[in-house]
Amino acid sequence: MSKVEIKVPPIGESVTEVTLSAWLVEDGDYVKLDQPLAEFESDKATFEMPAEVAGTITRVAKEGDDIKVGGLVAYIDTDAAAPEKSIVNSQQSIEKKEEPVKETNDQSQSTIDQKSYAAGAPSPAAKKILDEKGIEANEVHGTGVAGRITKDDAVKAEKLIVDSPPTTAQQTEKKTIDYRPSTNNFSRGETVEKMTRMRKTISRRLVAVKNETAMLTTFNEVDMTRIHEIRAQYKKAFEEKKGIGLGFMSFFTKACALALQKYPAINAYIDDENIIYHDYCDISIAVSTPKGLVVPVIRNAESLSFAEVEKEVKRLALLGRDGALTLQDMEGGTFTITNGGVFGSLMSTPIINQPQSAILGMHKIQDRPMAINGKVEIRPMMYLALSYDHRIVDGKESVGFLVTVKDYLENPEKMLFGDDPVRTLLEL
Repeated sequence: MSKVEIKVPPIGESVTEVTLSAWLVEDGDYVKLDQPLAEFESDKATFEMPAEVAGTITRVAKEGDDIKVGGLVAYIDTDAAAPEKSIVNSQQSIEKKEEPVKETNDQSQSTIDQKSYAAGAPSPAAKKILDEKGIEANEVHGTGVAGRITKDDAVKAEKLIVDSPPTTAQQTEKKTIDYRPSTNNFSRGETVEKMTRMRKTISRRLVAVKNETAMLTTFNEVDMTRIHEIRAQYKKAFEEKKGIGLGFMSFFTKACALALQKYPAINAYIDDENIIYHDYCDISIAVSTPKGLVVPVIRNAESLSFAEVEKEVKRLALLGRDGALTLQDMEGGTFTITNGGVFGSLMSTPIINQPQSAILGMHKIQDRPMAINGKVEIRPMMYLALSYDHRIVDGKESVGFLVTVKDYLENPEKMLFGDDPVRTLLEL
């Protein structure tokens, strides 16, 4: 018998350990070359491990195990012959066995569907999402081939809550633990859930930022009137020609990229006793996912057009929503933008994304009375917050950077012509 050891492959320079989140094959299954065997979760992303050879698999690691890179996961017996029966014949056999079962009530029909769900089982990614939501596969209607539950089905699925009278045992248990008057219908349940590897990493890094940096935050506000006017006038034409909507993120990304070139310390980071400066702007965009906050990177934002920025933001956001971001999507980054305004935040102090030296926080746009040329006018205003590492960035630079970003946003034409259009015209 020839057995091949299947080990955790190298993931990235900073990744030394992963968690086996889900097996995609059963013990003793015959697997084909490059067939996905298991799903792993690293500090930053989820990935599948394919079979290096074909043969019968013997699983060694269990779901939930933390395994070092290079650690043993399974064996594959390459001498084993491939099974002759096709999946189609196997499925026909299952359906034939289910034919005598006939029930009319909904509960029995649900049981039948669950037994014959081989063709409609969730995909590995869908299964993981359903498990996180606490939803059973038989509660979801699959829209894939043969009723297979797709990742999109799992993302849209919601847990069905059915009210039913408590059993005698439940009533007894409530009387035992509930010290409140029996007439009050209070819930005092608790749920214990193991932290995911990503959540543990986020927690560890946030604590490290607070302990290892001299973080301060400076605030300003920006009048969004001009950007609103541009979007109202050109949004439709922009979408028709570029194939993407004109949002706010492209304005902020371009404004930050230009301001970073004027204040290089904010685009730098500390490496031991050195400061590393960048002549490019790789801007990280904070994206909220079911597993937590991730920061995929827009590379060379200073060289991208508005349409290119919007397309990249959309691509990364969709990958984050579906849990499909790779380590390459999130590695690097010289500056971060986070938008708490989409959740209704009016003001906050964002925390630095190490090893970067600063992060810009966007917030909710709110109409407020403002003094304009001696008169009170209602303007759409947004608070901006810049958190920065005072070890690298001085107060003058942080304030100057934020004022520059504000100026670009309130006068977007300056992003094209510069502070003095006449000097640009004269090439001075």
